[in-house]
Amino acid sequence: MSTTTVETSADVTERPAAGPAGGRGRGKRGVVASLASHGVLIAASLIALFPIAWLVFLSLGPDKDDYLHPGRIWSKMTLDNYSFVLQNTNFFDWLKSSLIVSLGTTVIGVMIAATTGYAVSRMRFPAYRKFMWVLLVTQMFPVAVLMVPMYQILSDLQLIDTYLGLILVYCSTAVPYCAWLLKGYFDTIPFEIDEAGRVDGLSPFGTFARLILPLAKPGLAVAAFYSFITAFGEVAFATTFLLDDEKYTLAVGLQSFVSEHDAQRNLMAATAVLIAIPVSAFFYLVQKNLVTGLTAGGTKG
Repeated sequence: MSTTTVETSADVTERPAAGPAGGRGRGKRGVVASLASHGVLIAASLIALFPIAWLVFLSLGPDKDDYLHPGRIWSKMTLDNYSFVLQNTNFFDWLKSSLIVSLGTTVIGVMIAATTGYAVSRMRFPAYRKFMWVLLVTQMFPVAVLMVPMYQILSDLQLIDTYLGLILVYCSTAVPYCAWLLKGYFDTIPFEIDEAGRVDGLSPFGTFARLILPLAKPGLAVAAFYSFITAFGEVAFATTFLLDDEKYTLAVGLQSFVSEHDAQRNLMAATAVLIAIPVSAFFYLVQKNLVTGLTAGGTKG
């Protein structure tokens, strides 16, 4: 006759629960690992911020050769470089030109890239994959190779020394990349939304404009930021296709402080700091959607 042993509730509660080896729960890091990760992040942040801080520091030196003896700047810091750039140069004309070209490239480039990416994501036309590969191949050509044919095309269209000509040139660089980016983002949006739009009587373009674009704001923000930065900081095309110094962009105007025998590096530093302000403002406007757009756009495609 067998006997059955019954554990009481007190025995069960007194028995210690088995935990993972090492005494820490899953996903928890030790103090040493946490300190090491924070140390690496702090070091990386300092490395990233050092060039910016150094540029601001040099911009406060009144002499063009202060960069050779940076220790002397502490005793004679001044904002005279900024006053000179704002009052005695064409800075505001350069800023106007940069904003016209950059915003024009952003608006036109994102519109073309969005429609292209949506078409390739949703429609299956002959050789649609080859079409996307052609867009990718266009990114392989260096600027020096494209300069002469683009100059000839713009000259035939009488677009040399015009904002529109430079905007079209920048779109030829920004649109292929942004089309790939947005195609990957549109792939993450369920196709059932398009079908629901058609059921409600919307045309394909109506579905795209009223249903898809509002859902694609993070991807559009990334494409807009890339297009803006591409146009705002570019030098080679702007130097070649803009002839009037009043139409120079900021990147081209910055070169006016460098001549064959002289370089006013203090004024260049001050101008570079001023140039960074519009870019920082634009980044602040779109930064909420940048991370979402970059990660979602890279999941498919």
